[in-house]
Amino acid sequence: MSTLDEEERREYYRIDDMIALQIKSLSAPEAASKEVLLDDSPLFNLLSELHLSEFEAQHLLRQLSEKDRTLAAFLKVQNKRLDLLSQIMAQSLRDELGAPQPVIISEGGIDFQHPVPLAIGAHLAVKLVLMPQALGLLLRARVTRCAPKGAGFEVGTEFESIPDIQRQLLARYILQKQAQQRRLAREQSDAQNT
Repeated sequence: MSTLDEEERREYYRIDDMIALQIKSLSAPEAASKEVLLDDSPLFNLLSELHLSEFEAQHLLRQLSEKDRTLAAFLKVQNKRLDLLSQIMAQSLRDELGAPQPVIISEGGIDFQHPVPLAIGAHLAVKLVLMPQALGLLLRARVTRCAPKGAGFEVGTEFESIPDIQRQLLARYILQKQAQQRRLAREQSDAQNT
């Protein structure tokens, strides 16, 4: 695949977004470990587990809806209730993580502003809460670039060792955001043309 094709493909999957974000440098043993990262915030860990279990259950709900529509409808209502609870949890986490900040995110990594420089090759724990789904993810990343920008630094990272289910959740979020951005752009274009 040519570099141009790779850049075009990468651009297609990258989105500008506003998310709650927290960065922590990993020690050498933590960076070398392949264990799933856990956060010291029980609330964040619960939110993350809630979304993972909901994602795992979706295919079961689809199968069930083919056999028993009433039960499937009831479970969808329960699922909506859980979504509302997760949004409440996420609001508490956003207070803990701080205000959402602009990022560029893809399945492969995240670019963000940081107040201090980060060494190229440094390993990080990237804690993010994606709204409005209130999706909490704690991912490993490696710094691929760091350049001065404004009063801080623009940092580019590449995710490492993402469990497949977390990658699928991130991909679904990005596709939903991308569709939403396209819909808004189309509506604005239609409004300007009338």
